[in-house]
Amino acid sequence: MSTAIVTGSTGMLGIALINKLLSEGISVVAIARPNSKRIANIPEDDRVTVVELELSDIEELPGILNSLGIEKAEYFYHFAWDGTFGDARNNMDGQLLNVQAAVNAVRAAADLNCEVFLGAGSQAEYGRVPDGTKLSSTTPANPENGYGIGKLCACHMTRVEAHKYNMKHIWTRILSVYGPYDGLHTMVMSGIGNMLDGKRASYTKGEQMWDYIYCKDAANAFYLAATRGIDGSIYPIGSGKVRPLSDYIKDIRDAINPELEIGFGEVDYYPGQVMYLCADIDKLTSDTGFVPEYTFAEGIKETLEYYKKYIYSSRES
Repeated sequence: MSTAIVTGSTGMLGIALINKLLSEGISVVAIARPNSKRIANIPEDDRVTVVELELSDIEELPGILNSLGIEKAEYFYHFAWDGTFGDARNNMDGQLLNVQAAVNAVRAAADLNCEVFLGAGSQAEYGRVPDGTKLSSTTPANPENGYGIGKLCACHMTRVEAHKYNMKHIWTRILSVYGPYDGLHTMVMSGIGNMLDGKRASYTKGEQMWDYIYCKDAANAFYLAATRGIDGSIYPIGSGKVRPLSDYIKDIRDAINPELEIGFGEVDYYPGQVMYLCADIDKLTSDTGFVPEYTFAEGIKETLEYYKKYIYSSRES
């Protein structure tokens, strides 16, 4: 049985990826921050080994796994990254620590004889592009904040480091993902919460043309990119299609209560609002065969079931 290491294992993408890997018969080493309450999110399965380790100590991982009888892993998925929101995005010292941790993760992967290192990058690496531009592996990257700069730096540095060890390197640039275990303040999750509470949901006009991908589809993309992707490739992760943001919001409303009113236009666009965001997944599809399987409405149905079971019910109890 093959083994995969997943850092950032307690978040939405980490959980979705672990479930995908298990479904493919791959055992998982899930790396989590010590004493994190979100460790409870990790699937309980005999094939999952949870290791509590700070991101800054990732170089200690090979020794820890060796002591557990794990000497080799085929795949290393590096999702962990601190300072992803708010002012922390421009904490340059913090972002530099993330870059160093990513390079150290490659070295840990090499010590464990990994064959593939896959890093999770971000749309922030591109910075601002003209409206209507699909983000591809060849789109110029001009990040505007420390977070995007750090991710771009990690992309190049981890590739160089991986190739020192003859390790296949894949970099993904993630756009807008939604689904179970997502943060509660995202557009999707906050909208679900407000609408379930019967609150009036206020938004901008919702004219933004946006690309959303369900977390299970994203997890499949990560799996295929690692197993079938071409060494040195950069793959944007999205559905490859755009719809007005207002349409997504209506889908959320219709799944909860079609009679609810939505306050479109009651919130101003923030300065510099990005009005178009779409992934070009042609290369990912041609290299790996990836095709999204979920419509937004289908993903929202599953997300809503999760929210009612694990979030809404806990607030009522």
